Amino acid sequence: MPAAKSDSPGRVRRIARLIFRVCLFGGLAAIATLVVAVLVTMASLPSFADMMQKPNGQTVRVHASDGSLLLSLGPSYGDWLPYDRIPAEMRNAIVAVEDRRFYSHPGVDPIGVARMFYVAKRLHDEGRRLQGGSTITQQIARNIFLSSKYSYGRKIREAILALAMERKFSKAQILELYLNRVYFGGGAYGIDAASRKFFGHPGDKLNLAEAAIIAGLVKAPSHYSPSADAQAARDRASVVLDVMVDAGTLTPAQAKGVNLDSVTFAPEPKQNSVRYFTDWALSQLDTIVDEQAAPLDVWTTLDKRMQDAADASIRQNTPKDLQGALVSMENDGAVRAMVGGTDYVTSIYNRATQAQRQPGSAFKLFVYLSALEAGVKPGDPVVDEPITIDNWSPRNSSRRFLGPIDVRTAFAFSINTVAAKIGQQVGFDSVADMAHRFGITTQINTHPSMVLGTSDVRLIELTRAFAAISANGNAVTPYGILKVSTTDGTVIYQREAVQPRVLVAPFVAAEMTDLLQTAVNVGTARAAQIGRPVAGKTGTTSSNKDGWFLGFSSGLTTGVWMGRDDAKPIPGLQGGRNPAQAFSAFMRVALQTRPAEKFATDPTLPEWQLEPDDEAYFGNPDQGFGGDGAPAPEAQDEVTGEVPDVQPAPGDVPPPADTPAAPPRAETPAEPQLDQRWLDNVLRDQKRPPQSPPRGN
Repeated sequence: MPAAKSDSPGRVRRIARLIFRVCLFGGLAAIATLVVAVLVTMASLPSFADMMQKPNGQTVRVHASDGSLLLSLGPSYGDWLPYDRIPAEMRNAIVAVEDRRFYSHPGVDPIGVARMFYVAKRLHDEGRRLQGGSTITQQIARNIFLSSKYSYGRKIREAILALAMERKFSKAQILELYLNRVYFGGGAYGIDAASRKFFGHPGDKLNLAEAAIIAGLVKAPSHYSPSADAQAARDRASVVLDVMVDAGTLTPAQAKGVNLDSVTFAPEPKQNSVRYFTDWALSQLDTIVDEQAAPLDVWTTLDKRMQDAADASIRQNTPKDLQGALVSMENDGAVRAMVGGTDYVTSIYNRATQAQRQPGSAFKLFVYLSALEAGVKPGDPVVDEPITIDNWSPRNSSRRFLGPIDVRTAFAFSINTVAAKIGQQVGFDSVADMAHRFGITTQINTHPSMVLGTSDVRLIELTRAFAAISANGNAVTPYGILKVSTTDGTVIYQREAVQPRVLVAPFVAAEMTDLLQTAVNVGTARAAQIGRPVAGKTGTTSSNKDGWFLGFSSGLTTGVWMGRDDAKPIPGLQGGRNPAQAFSAFMRVALQTRPAEKFATDPTLPEWQLEPDDEAYFGNPDQGFGGDGAPAPEAQDEVTGEVPDVQPAPGDVPPPADTPAAPPRAETPAEPQLDQRWLDNVLRDQKRPPQSPPRGN
């Protein structure tokens, strides 16, 4: 037994030596492995020149139809600033706040790692995850070579890369890389881009206060961005100055002398309505190209002159506290202008492409298209009288009935009872099918009241339907992207012409144009006149919740909607007022460079509206009419709502200031007064055989 006791200390020493040897050889093996990994990584690192060219993310430059730049999305890179051009204040600030021992550690900070493990255990006990702890070298390694997904494996690779970079590049080069590549928020990468964005001058002109603000952004770019919260950016900069004092790169007196309140931030560029178009167009980019990394140039259909006119027409004609939207397209579907709201900054919701609203009488386009396709002619006689269909009894806004009239008159004055009769005759399913045939993708109900536009639609889809009539009955698919290329000019997408697809026979489209033109000339849409042939239709929903006007002229189709996002009633809102005025204001500018074109069919007016010559009918295209006079009443447009007075509603806004002023308005045929004497005249006229309009080609 005594011998066993004497052997006990020897056994412990042998075990201790064994453990020591295992740890020693294990540590040496680990160090050797690390050294090999660092050396291999160092050999595979690109050159400093290649590192300078390494981009972060994809930049997309969007061009208008004339090739001019509309906007650039994605990362923004300023000029590359060499180390000696970076202000010392900027270098000192970023080192103090991001990596105080930058000049002394080998790429990984042992003290920082020890502190990281200590904090990690405490956070783990609290159920939280460790954030931060990386040196400047580790951050640049992660930004260039790795992803931001957190994992222990990524942290190990990040450390090896940092050690390799420190072996291959100098501290000055690493700091230069960092300050020209790190993200500072607002899409700005590098101090030059950040300086230009936030202060409006190059990065080599930064002073101490500005450097402190930029250095403070790295921790949380979105939270401390001057664009989002200027005071938060100043408060964070004050912390940076205190850290610089603690690090010894700034004296207390110098820090105290910095007046952060005097720093002037560059104003944010105004996000105008073009962003509604670019948001819509670029949402289709992933479906036409596969490139996800290389910078791209996207060439669009947008016409800047038309877009400016569209923005002005919506801003100036939309009543206060309402929203307005406009979309305008060519007969082939090329979208030339798009406005999704009165202010993109306050609301990025695109009411031209996303909002679904009831179209009111604008939906009668599909009712009358179904009738024309079934053989009804614009001059056919109809009777405006009370009617009940499945316990539903539509009424006219005038609360009166005209008796015997013709189809053209019923459409021009948007008479609801006649629309209901026609819908019943052709079948409500046929009307719904016609709407879907013309590009309406929302659900259409088939209740009798559907003829008055009780199903929700999108403005862009209803506009494409009217564009199909302008295109002689051929289908129109809206598009915004013409070409996509890389920055070296390599074209990776080019839109090809689409073969025409006939929706209705040309003569049906011509007869529909006849009806639409009559509505503008003498009916509910007279405020949309622009001094050249126009075809269009108004729409106003019950309780005046929505106002619409859609029409076309000289190959350009434009749709306008106005209303409230919460769909509350709006007293006085009617399609024949503000929406039609906005259409007129826009089209006068948009069509300035185009010759006036007659439609494929010469419209025939109701007999009591015939004029002795074409000039009285169309007006002189060079002089225009209707823009500065009183808006036309929407005499028979909708289900409910009173017949409006012909004077402008309070708050109606005149056409844009930059729209050419219209000379004195040409004489327009008097509006028929819906009194007994006028009705007697109509009844007397009906005793004569009805005259059908000439058929279009």
